[in-house]
Amino acid sequence: MNVHDQVLRVLDDALSLQGRGLAWGRETPLLGALPELDSMAVLALITGLENHFGIAFADADLQGAAFASVGSLCDLVEQALAQADT
Repeated sequence: MNVHDQVLRVLDDALSLQGRGLAWGRETPLLGALPELDSMAVLALITGLENHFGIAFADADLQGAAFASVGSLCDLVEQALAQADT
């Protein structure tokens, strides 16, 4: 399973989407487009991603732009994974 698919699973679980998010593409908008993605859900999503991937995000990386789309969220995770490998 690639990073994109794993991010979608964590996203779907964190937002209780019941499978609706599993087919989303990189361009699918998130922040501002999903009523489920409020401030509390963002915290649940961050925690879920950190736990799932065994990573920790730097505070500076957790800007609104990182949650703009599925693609930007995947990029955030891939960046954290790359930093964890070094």
